[in-house]
Amino acid sequence: MFYVGIDHHKKTTTFCIVGQDRAVITTRTFSCNNVDGIVAFLRRFRPFQAVVEATGGYQWLVELIEPLAERIILAHAKKLRIIAESTCKTDKVDARILAQFLAVDMIPQAYRPTPRQREHRTLVRFRQFVQRHKSAVQVKIRRIVSDYNADRRDLFSQKGLEHLAALKLSKADRYVVKHLLEQWNNLANKLVAITKELQKFAKKGPAQELKCRKVLQSITGVGAVTTEVVISEIGDIKRFRSAKQVVAYAGLAPGRRESAGKAKDLGITKCGSGLLRCVLVEASWQLVRRSRYWGLVYEALKVRRGARRAIVAVARRLLGVMVALMRSGQAYHEPRVRKAA
Repeated sequence: MFYVGIDHHKKTTTFCIVGQDRAVITTRTFSCNNVDGIVAFLRRFRPFQAVVEATGGYQWLVELIEPLAERIILAHAKKLRIIAESTCKTDKVDARILAQFLAVDMIPQAYRPTPRQREHRTLVRFRQFVQRHKSAVQVKIRRIVSDYNADRRDLFSQKGLEHLAALKLSKADRYVVKHLLEQWNNLANKLVAITKELQKFAKKGPAQELKCRKVLQSITGVGAVTTEVVISEIGDIKRFRSAKQVVAYAGLAPGRRESAGKAKDLGITKCGSGLLRCVLVEASWQLVRRSRYWGLVYEALKVRRGARRAIVAVARRLLGVMVALMRSGQAYHEPRVRKAA
């Protein structure tokens, strides 16, 4: 059995082949355009196992060599600190270290989403991209209108747009607003289209995915957008052993530093998906406003930790509830609030 360490970049990919004794047999660097050369090179070393870091652009390479390899492992880039902290860091050194770690089965593995999960994430993240740009355009328009003391809450409703059209603006500001409104309308139409595409995609999901959607939307304040983000970013809930692992995966777990008997609590790690954390916090704000039980939880935490930390703590608890519901398949039931004596 041969072991192949792969240091993959946008334009070039370096392969290091080692044997059972971890001795380097050969190292080669190919242009990413030289697909035939990569396949011909790897065929000389069958059977082999391969490892590549789970960084951007790995998918095409994995799909290319998967039919040739006995096994392909995605390495967790952050956990491979020996490479990141190496004083001598080159493509050949990185590929060699990956290959030698693979030979002794010491690669920290990253999760590889299924084809459906990748499609789901693509659609969900594109929707977020469009929504973010639409909001940015709205902010820019409001900024111009505020110079005329004419901003209003319903500026982007039918009446608000009529108000904006009748507003006396300078020639330059009217020119800018005109083009920003065209961009805003275009983004609004795209948002409608991607939402419909997500709805069609959701209907074709497996039974477990459909069940997860149903139970998540039974939670107060959790709508379709939050549900799609949670399902797409977490993927298969069964790959986590506990709710704590999911919280850590979302970057909502608090850090802690301890040395010489002294301990210090840190902020959340913020590892993983920023989109997932963002929608959980937004859903938590809706939750504490609409639910008496969660409102009391938030207020109690706010007294001790402050508003920002309190809402993050609620988001962490909300994610734990989501995990439990996704595992059990049962709908959410609001806990009863005990009446004061």
